[in-house]
Amino acid sequence: MNLEDVNRNVTTHRKRLRVGRGTGSGHGKTAGRGHKGQKSRAGWSSHPAFQGGTMPMVRRVPKRGFHNRFALTVVTINVGDLEEAFSAGDEVTPESLRERSVVRRRYDVLKVLGDGELTTKLKVSAHRFSQSAREKIEKAGGSVTVLPGKKPVVRAKMRTGKGAKGATNATDTKGATNATDAKAATNATDAKGATNATDTIDATDS
Repeated sequence: MNLEDVNRNVTTHRKRLRVGRGTGSGHGKTAGRGHKGQKSRAGWSSHPAFQGGTMPMVRRVPKRGFHNRFALTVVTINVGDLEEAFSAGDEVTPESLRERSVVRRRYDVLKVLGDGELTTKLKVSAHRFSQSAREKIEKAGGSVTVLPGKKPVVRAKMRTGKGAKGATNATDTKGATNATDAKAATNATDAKGATNATDTIDATDS
């Protein structure tokens, strides 16, 4: 076998197979689809997991657990990595870690763990710290700053504040007003009835 035999008859850019262009090509008439059946019809397609009608494997395999799409992405870094990447007196922040290519991927929470040894004095700012990492940083003369986390999203329809309470109070006030009006109207009717009765008695006496 020679070296040139490896790429013999291997073409990088092959021409597209043109079907239905005559029986002499071997792919004419039915264009490679055969005569009858579902696959020979126009517009036919199949699901990737379809297995001819039997219960597909993707449905037979048991499913366990779930994936929380609202979970925060946590990236961990050890104090030993900080020892190698930073000098004494440096400030460790998510921005400085990205600039020095210590942590390059995207994340929501940065957590510092206590694996390794730390002898340099550093000002470390992160979202979370393990107990051992906090002790080693403070023992080396450094300081720890806890950054605020990501704020949860509060939907407007879930709020139960002054708006709902104000509407309730307005309803109560309106009801009280209606009751007052009804009472006043009743009192007016009673007074008018008493006046009419007095007039009738006076007319009878005269």
